[in-house]
Amino acid sequence: MSPFSSPESYKPGIAGIPAPLTPAQEQPERVLVVLPNWVGDVVLATPALRAIRERCPSARITFLLKRPLAEVLSGSPWADETVFWPARFAAQSRPERHRGFLGLAGELRDRRFDWAVLLTNSFRSALLARLAGVRRRIGYDRDGRGLLLTDKLLPLKVDGRFVPVAMTRYYNAVARYLGCRECGEQPELFTTAAEEAEADRVIARAGADGGRPIAVLNPGASFGPAKCWLPDRFAEVGDALVRGHGAAVFIACGPKETQIARDVASRMREPAVVLDDPVLGLGPMKALLRRAALLITNDTGPRHFANAFGTPVVTIFGPTDPRWTETASPRERTVMVQVDCGPCMKRHCPLDHRCMTRIDSQMVLMAARNLLNGVASLRAAGW
Repeated sequence: MSPFSSPESYKPGIAGIPAPLTPAQEQPERVLVVLPNWVGDVVLATPALRAIRERCPSARITFLLKRPLAEVLSGSPWADETVFWPARFAAQSRPERHRGFLGLAGELRDRRFDWAVLLTNSFRSALLARLAGVRRRIGYDRDGRGLLLTDKLLPLKVDGRFVPVAMTRYYNAVARYLGCRECGEQPELFTTAAEEAEADRVIARAGADGGRPIAVLNPGASFGPAKCWLPDRFAEVGDALVRGHGAAVFIACGPKETQIARDVASRMREPAVVLDDPVLGLGPMKALLRRAALLITNDTGPRHFANAFGTPVVTIFGPTDPRWTETASPRERTVMVQVDCGPCMKRHCPLDHRCMTRIDSQMVLMAARNLLNGVASLRAAGW
């Protein structure tokens, strides 16, 4: 069964007036694509972005996203320009935030977009497209924004709940509605020369440029602490990778995750490099993971970087439902235990975090070894 019901369509023409063209029949000149707000979701949207570019080769395509996410798509050929949501600061008053939002709407209105393709589910994105005077506003009818859209896709619900579906297929459904024939499901990322050079410097500073396999641990998660596996178990895995495989271990973190990364390093008995001084940006992180032999991570953004580059990755799931981010990558293994309270999708565990505490280091190491053996077989077969 398809996870989507049919999009709401325009009524056919009456009294001799032809029906409006569907998006699949149009050739827009200017397209605004509003990107998701999470690192991993941006990566999972890349098959749809690629398909939209191929569907509209002569159109001017503009991406709208949060400024910190720009490096996720650096080097990609799918947009002609990028604009950013206005930054929000705690000290800003509500009028100041409104002025920033309305200023962006005015800027977009001047561009006279034919389409706004909303890959976000937010009311804010639909309101912005409406205020910007975009003729056709296409997205899912969620978050109470149906009246602001001209073309509405309806995700399937059962008993009032959304049916979990892999986000790549969720975004691809929008692209197919636009007339994109070939979407694919393999995420794709690129790196720039500057990002590769920064990864070179990080590896050289760590003394890991002599052929040692690079293993990256990613113990944080911006979603919340419920997603995080235990630091002492990350440390046990890191030590085992150094001792058993001669790996150079790097511990990745975001700006708000430095403490957990340092905690893992302090618990390790073998040397490891914490990427916290300064925190490695998303662009150089892509370049580092492109070269890595293995990533061990919670269910968070770098997992999707690894999948996009074909880097072997073990993903540890706790409160999140893996069906939302399913990738079917042959170079990924997932570790998850079934608990009666999960997957709860909560940022903070109100109980004893049993979905994570019941995963021990040997379970993760077994998955890693199984994965690496499988990757060696794939390479021998010419994959």
